[in-house]
Amino acid sequence: DWVTAIKPEQKEIELENNGTVQYGELVLALGSKPNKYGWKGQEFEGVRGLYTRQDLEYLEKRSDHISEAVIIGGGLIGIELAEMLHSRGKKVHFLIREKRFWNNVLPDEESDLITKHIQDHGITLHLEEELDEIISDHRGQVKAVKTNSGKVIPCQYVGLTAGVSPNIDLAKASDIESAKGILVDEYLQTGTPHIYAIGDCAQLKTPALGRRAIEAVWYTGKMMGHTVACTLTGNPTPYQPGHWFNSAKFFDIEYQTYGKVTSQRESTEADFYWQHPLKDIALHFVFEKENHQFIGVNSFGIRLRHEAFDHWLRKQAKIEEVLIQLKNANFDPEFYNSHEEPILNAFNEKFGTDLKVKKKNWKTILNFSKK
Repeated sequence: DWVTAIKPEQKEIELENNGTVQYGELVLALGSKPNKYGWKGQEFEGVRGLYTRQDLEYLEKRSDHISEAVIIGGGLIGIELAEMLHSRGKKVHFLIREKRFWNNVLPDEESDLITKHIQDHGITLHLEEELDEIISDHRGQVKAVKTNSGKVIPCQYVGLTAGVSPNIDLAKASDIESAKGILVDEYLQTGTPHIYAIGDCAQLKTPALGRRAIEAVWYTGKMMGHTVACTLTGNPTPYQPGHWFNSAKFFDIEYQTYGKVTSQRESTEADFYWQHPLKDIALHFVFEKENHQFIGVNSFGIRLRHEAFDHWLRKQAKIEEVLIQLKNANFDPEFYNSHEEPILNAFNEKFGTDLKVKKKNWKTILNFSKK
């Protein structure tokens, strides 16, 4: 059923088909919705985001009638949609505002790597192009898009993946305090008694140091759910997400990030980038210039242990400690080859050090896992 209204005074919700339901405590996990920027033609048939089950069913229903598709916005949802369409044999066009794919998030080296990888899979990237207009046929079905440079691209499907925003319409209509998202305190409570908000729709009034007020990723929703569950079962618990991490996949390349790695270095930061000479494998480390404290890492094409990097970030380890113990962070050396020695050799050459790889310590790895 669909919720049509929240009535905090009566502690009840109204449903579209089944009357009302009383609640003692209410948790809003309303998610996000794809961004729409008032593009001309965004209401036409064949134009859709990829966020809900209904979006997926819509895409599946239209799939047989699609020969070419255009995706707007170069984020993680966009690359998932591109891979799905490509797997069905569709010709895929990707409109990217930046000079490289995801260049507003990834540093240039990684962005170059991913851009080439996507192109190698047959996806047509239109770099530094933005959507100007969606064009339909006489039935209101999408038939092409026009870009800001005047380019016209024929298509039967347009995927809107230019980011998401919190889904707050229901909360706002019920006078639950909202800004960009539904405002919550450190216990994820809204300003309305007995109502909580978690996941993509929640906006923290006071986010933790180094974290954003809204973080629309899967694991923050999971952590928020656990946090509220503790509170609702008698153990009031503040939300403490710890250090930032995320993971995704760009076709064949697994991506992980731990800590802080931004597209542009700050003046106080130094970095070290290593890329395999033949494979799409790379690591990008960032650390403080003065004291060499490890700040963050991006990993491509090799899976690393979350526990290891969380441990090093929490103890404010030096970059040298991280590199000589890097074997301990290899998730599964049976499937992910060891590259620690060439990585360390490249670091030594760049920074004039004489570091040597430490032997893998299984006791350390087990301790990581326990923590």
